[in-house]
Amino acid sequence: MKVIIIGAGTGGMCLAHGLHRAGIDVAVHERDRTRTSGLHGYRVGISPNGARALKACLSPELFATFVATTAAPYDTLAMLTERYRTLVRISMDDLPHSGDGPEDREHNVSRMTLRQVLFTGMEDVITFDRCFSHYEQADEGRVTAHFEDGTSDTGDLLVGADGASSRVRHQYLPHATHSETGLVAIGGKTLLTARSEALLPDVVRHGLGMYFDRRGQFGITHAVRMPWGTDGGPREGVGASERELVGRWPGLRFDNTTDYISWGITTSRSLAPADTLDRTGPDALALPTELSAGWDPRWLDLIATADPGSTVGLSIRTADPVPPWTPSTVTMVGDAIHTMTPGRGAGANTALRDARELRDRLVRVQNGETELLAAVGEYEDLMRRYSSLAVRESLEFMNDNGTARRPVVGPLSVAAQRTALRLVDRFPPAKRRMARGFQKVRDSELVAS
Repeated sequence: MKVIIIGAGTGGMCLAHGLHRAGIDVAVHERDRTRTSGLHGYRVGISPNGARALKACLSPELFATFVATTAAPYDTLAMLTERYRTLVRISMDDLPHSGDGPEDREHNVSRMTLRQVLFTGMEDVITFDRCFSHYEQADEGRVTAHFEDGTSDTGDLLVGADGASSRVRHQYLPHATHSETGLVAIGGKTLLTARSEALLPDVVRHGLGMYFDRRGQFGITHAVRMPWGTDGGPREGVGASERELVGRWPGLRFDNTTDYISWGITTSRSLAPADTLDRTGPDALALPTELSAGWDPRWLDLIATADPGSTVGLSIRTADPVPPWTPSTVTMVGDAIHTMTPGRGAGANTALRDARELRDRLVRVQNGETELLAAVGEYEDLMRRYSSLAVRESLEFMNDNGTARRPVVGPLSVAAQRTALRLVDRFPPAKRRMARGFQKVRDSELVAS
């Protein structure tokens, strides 16, 4: 059996590792020209669902390397007003866990670092600078992927892992559409120094901060401290085993990530300029400053000292429900089939779960325990169930907090929201319920228990 994967993102590469380790012939085709091309975002939170998938698919040493190369864990999750007044504070120790292993924890991850971990040892599996154009399915069950450079590759299963604008999905399920939420986000990156750290509220200098203003806009900050210093060597305090893993990890040559603060602001299209998504550089960096006028001066300073080249804008979309389809020699993982808002931080983790579930079923095919189409159908039935929950929960979070979409009731909604959060902060049982709610789509084993 040969599996062709279109896209070397998080889900696609996790699947490739799992198949490769099981002795299944796998080829990954990636449109980026090199392993260091592209921005690929900044920080991503890998939940227990994602960590379990990585542990299942990666070699033990590479999974240990993943854990060793993650940033310092957060101590706090806090919601604040735009003037830095704390509404509710949750200790990360209070988040429920379904186990005590590294696969049962939340991990604070640089996307570029994770990308390099997933490329490690897969140099013979990935072909870069290969842009997918279309596929053809033959009567005998084989499927051929065609690329814009005139080349092609034939296998038994084609997996679209090519993101929200998936060409595989557009051809295979043209009726699988996306809806605009009416929200846009602008994000960037500020070097983490003693000065920039002081621009964060005290409560989230080692954590995750969420900010809600009176117009219904939503801000976020992540403090990301990598396990190595600016010289590339392991940071003081890193354990001996982690130091050894990082020291001999070849991916470090391709990853120049240093400590930084990742920040972003989400707003309504009605409040953002019409050219928001077209701006670049200093013009793009001016947007969050304009949108957050009246916020705490430290927030404005944090944005003003950001790297203009790191500023990106995006339209927040969500996948529309799709009726079940007949399984075939084409399937999809991640954003290619279930794009979701960043509201619950579940996108990458759901893609990783997809990879694990599909890997498990394809191994059974390889072992002669089931037929390929039956395995693909079983995966797709399960994937539709858990991904629809993640899409719905992610959208509801953005709707609940994106009150700028409803400008008439927005101020009243914000006032009620702030009062409710302050009450939650003073009532421990309510705070525990909130903490458990955060894990609803991030730890399936916890929910099942």
